[in-house]
Amino acid sequence: MALREIVVPPQADGQRAGDYLRSALPDLPESVLRRVFEARDVKLDGVRISRNDRLKEGGLLKVYLPDTVSGNASSVPPLAVVYEDADVLLVNKRAGISVEPDARGGVTLTDLCRDHVRQQNPEAFPPAACHRLDNKTCGLCLFAKTPEALEILQDVFRERSLEKFYICLVRGMMKPPKAECRAWLVKDARRAKVRVTDRPEPDAKPIITGYETLESGPVSRLKVHLVTGRTHQIRAHLAALGHPLLGDDLYGDRDFNRREKARGLKLCAVSLKLETGGRLPALDGRTFSIEPPF
Repeated sequence: MALREIVVPPQADGQRAGDYLRSALPDLPESVLRRVFEARDVKLDGVRISRNDRLKEGGLLKVYLPDTVSGNASSVPPLAVVYEDADVLLVNKRAGISVEPDARGGVTLTDLCRDHVRQQNPEAFPPAACHRLDNKTCGLCLFAKTPEALEILQDVFRERSLEKFYICLVRGMMKPPKAECRAWLVKDARRAKVRVTDRPEPDAKPIITGYETLESGPVSRLKVHLVTGRTHQIRAHLAALGHPLLGDDLYGDRDFNRREKARGLKLCAVSLKLETGGRLPALDGRTFSIEPPF
């Protein structure tokens, strides 16, 4: 029997257990969900519950799934921890999971990090994300494990006392092969999208994106230096330059993606280097790196 543990997120407060688990475990067949409730194999904070019982934010759900169940529902990939100490938790986020709750619902990376820490110490400070990655973007994501570390790292990201690099695949060959590009980005909250412009506009924020071509061709591989960290910056900025990311149907070329049989967004946060000015000495000057999955 496989155990799945989920910390009830804020947006699930007051929801019926059955309704929430249907969204949190989307690959779990309804017949199996019904069976685990009938077998009283769902617990909330150690107490067995029915599918109509209401959930409470922060509660620990334990779902005992049959070993025969396959797919993500019974075997959510384990948290890929890259580095951990008393202050921080650095993980390799897989594509398709949101860092924090959003309209997609389901388990978030924050949930998984809190589960991980809670298993070590149920009374520990719940880890908090220091920055964000898009749902479809994979790679390094940093969480603070104490309120003090969270405040320090928020300062670091706000003051840009760090270096973040990404690997991506784009349409076409970059000219020049290496550059640092500046523009302005405007959010369109209604469409959940951003727009890049080459001149200032009301509500526009400046963006800086550096790139270096690693492999050039009809599909090129780039190393991208994210100097400013705006919403969808890499995706929108490279698309505005005429080189959308492979697998990006929001800002990119859907026909090209289909011809290339692209599955998923080809964007990965591969390197992170922090400078905290001695406030978190274990991190200062240290570079953390991973290999992209493409």
